Amino acid sequence: MSRRVAMPLLVLGLLVACGCSNGNLTQSTPSVDSSSTQAGSTSLPHSGAPKVVNPLPASVVSGDPCTDTLNPEQLKRAIGATVQGKPDTLATGPTCDWGNLETGGHVGVGYTTRTRQGLSGLYQNTKPQAIIWRELPLIQGFPAVAHVTPQGGLPDVFCAVDIGIADDLSVDVGIFLGGSKKGKVDPCGVAAQVADLVMTTLRQRAGG
Repeated sequence: MSRRVAMPLLVLGLLVACGCSNGNLTQSTPSVDSSSTQAGSTSLPHSGAPKVVNPLPASVVSGDPCTDTLNPEQLKRAIGATVQGKPDTLATGPTCDWGNLETGGHVGVGYTTRTRQGLSGLYQNTKPQAIIWRELPLIQGFPAVAHVTPQGGLPDVFCAVDIGIADDLSVDVGIFLGGSKKGKVDPCGVAAQVADLVMTTLRQRAGG
């Protein structure tokens, strides 16, 4: 697995929170705006983000995304293989990355739980620099946005989808297409499909 491919998935949550504009994305010194990291410092939602009408409980994102989001069958649908996820913890919350070494396809899932800004942080920090920004139809009743920034990856192979599960919580899904799909499939469409799989699992955890 190349460093170039894996890195953007592992820093997906950090990009969402801080809208970083350079390549220095280290966990120890994230450039997160302090005004966006204090729960309750700003009324939610803000910056044009939609309100989450029927939020999920915070407990659904209290665990490990490696075990709580994509089951083996869903993972095979997402990247064509069942592989062990690689967990990490960022300034924004826990993440997991799965990679298909044969095709080069990757999927990453992160919980943005620490900033307590939900999609508002994305609208405030990421939207201004996005080279692709698409407000998607509701995913299982929850607002979602597909986006690509210059730091995330090339738009013909990479896309991220963020789903607001509460006004102060979001789930981030990022995908890299395998080599055979490059230029043939819309990465944001694939990311939205994977986000739908993730939401199926999270809603089941919530009893919905």
